[in-house]
Amino acid sequence: MEKIMATVLITGANRGLGLEFCRQYAAAGWQVFAACRNPKLAEDLCKLAAAYPAIQLETLDVTDFSQIDALAEKLANQAIDVLINNAGVYGDNKTNGFGDMDYAAWTTVLQVNTQAPVKMAEAFLPQLKLGSNKLIANVSSLMGSISDNTSGGSIMYRSSKAALNAAMKSLAIELGKQQIGVITLHPGWVKTDMGGPKALIEVQDSVSGMRAVLANFTLAQSGGFIKFDGTNLPW
Repeated sequence: MEKIMATVLITGANRGLGLEFCRQYAAAGWQVFAACRNPKLAEDLCKLAAAYPAIQLETLDVTDFSQIDALAEKLANQAIDVLINNAGVYGDNKTNGFGDMDYAAWTTVLQVNTQAPVKMAEAFLPQLKLGSNKLIANVSSLMGSISDNTSGGSIMYRSSKAALNAAMKSLAIELGKQQIGVITLHPGWVKTDMGGPKALIEVQDSVSGMRAVLANFTLAQSGGFIKFDGTNLPW
């Protein structure tokens, strides 16, 4: 049976994994703070919010740290049980690999995938302290595993996720003293806009698996890198 966790804050909630996290948590009776850049233009998310009154839409561009601070101030007295740093970008393509790197694009990838989750953890630490489960969950990727990299390429994305993994390992050590857990998740190769139609895993199955990992989390697992099916992954 899933542990009772009342409130979740999800970034990148407008599509893909983020939207499915919203759907599943709302269906399970949670209060959901669904954050994305343009909620009014997020048609699927708006429909979901209309069906589930417990979903509260919030405007948030995670690259704008002043927006993160503003949302944290707005929710200053709101307990948050689970923070899910889901927003992410890929960045790499056939025209900007090694030899023709787009360093401005790389900076944006690092802002979204690495810096923003750390900033979210900083900004919402008071709300997490008010929560019952006190858990920061980060959607990373096996492509952030250095030991698993046998094909090369995707320098922007790989480096941003490896950096995310390293940052969250440090946060797990620091925040463990305050009984706050930190976990990094690999959703698998999922059929999303980023994963593409050839991906092997349905969005519903990936999110269901990750939710099970979060539901069964113990502080002893903090700092871990875990696949959606519960498998521990190499750094």
